Amino acid sequence: MSHAIRAYRPEDRAAIVGMLASSEPWKKLGYTDADWQKLFAPLPAGREGFVIESDGAAAGFALLRPKFLMGDYLELLIIAPSARSKGLGSALLKHIESMVFARTMNLFACVSDFNAEARKFYKQNGYQEIGPMPNFLIPGSAEMLLRKTVGPTKST
Repeated sequence: MSHAIRAYRPEDRAAIVGMLASSEPWKKLGYTDADWQKLFAPLPAGREGFVIESDGAAAGFALLRPKFLMGDYLELLIIAPSARSKGLGSALLKHIESMVFARTMNLFACVSDFNAEARKFYKQNGYQEIGPMPNFLIPGSAEMLLRKTVGPTKST
């Protein structure tokens, strides 16, 4: 299986919306196809989008928000259910990290407290859970703020 990472293009929208609309944790969080259609028509201003292709087809997506809390924020990372457990998520994350750490010291992300698979993935990739944000997206659930760093933002 070969893969390539490239910038998001508007024609990727249908494939990405399909991935998101059929995946957890997004279904449990109440996101609908209509919510995703709004997000990708077009990408929100100031965001950077990246697609990972597997054998020429979109297999995953990352949405990055630069300039967040003295770093950047990985707003969204999705791998198509049929493409999971093949290293594509790690490859896409490493691509994002190489760009981010060339310009800033911190990369942040959030993951739902009930999403054990994602929490394990980020931990394996060197992310530290900073703390919970209770009732952030849905009642009774918390979003866990994560951080990966290559050092303090100020040197003494």
